[in-house]
Amino acid sequence: MAAFVEAIKHVPVPHRGGRRGRLVFALDATMSRQPTWDLATRIQAEMFEEVSAVGGLSVQLVYFRGFREFSASPWVADAAGLGAAMTGVDCRGGKTQLGRVLAHVREEAARETIAALVYVGDCFEEQPDPVLDLAGELGMRGVRAFLFQEGRDARAARVFRGIAQMTHGAYAPFDAGSAAQLRALLRAVAAYAAGGMAALSDHASRAGGAAMRLLKDMR
Repeated sequence: MAAFVEAIKHVPVPHRGGRRGRLVFALDATMSRQPTWDLATRIQAEMFEEVSAVGGLSVQLVYFRGFREFSASPWVADAAGLGAAMTGVDCRGGKTQLGRVLAHVREEAARETIAALVYVGDCFEEQPDPVLDLAGELGMRGVRAFLFQEGRDARAARVFRGIAQMTHGAYAPFDAGSAAQLRALLRAVAAYAAGGMAALSDHASRAGGAAMRLLKDMR
């Protein structure tokens, strides 16, 4: 989460004919992620303030936890109050609901174009085939999914990679030692969501490194 704050600060505002790009930022808030969530809550407000400062993005926050608890915020461009509300969220025991996240994004994309889904999670406890079918639908709608995996759960890695491939997005594992790479990748995703492939290509030509690899993965 701190990496997302830093990343969004450096994304240039591209031109989309006056329209904002839309990005869904989805989080697994089940108990296995409690240590990370405790750290994240301290910078939630700053994160969303920086998102709104970019000016080229509208962001919807989605998270799940507990027994089928699922929350989706309104779409926000000026998100000063959203971060404060998120500080009251804690992790609860429960199973993953990634399929529900993808179904929600499909419904939102049917109403208005969504450029990207960013998902941060560590495991996967669902049947893979229905989730991958949903990913295929998102791919047909032009929604690219970017999945960032905390930890090394092999089953989750397979499914996350599959979703990324079916949506022409990208997958990347991360841990406490890879914050710089995650920051660079999120910066590139934000550039894409705000201005499309042209903006990402321009960003990658200047930033190189992780942004260039992301661009290559998406082609």
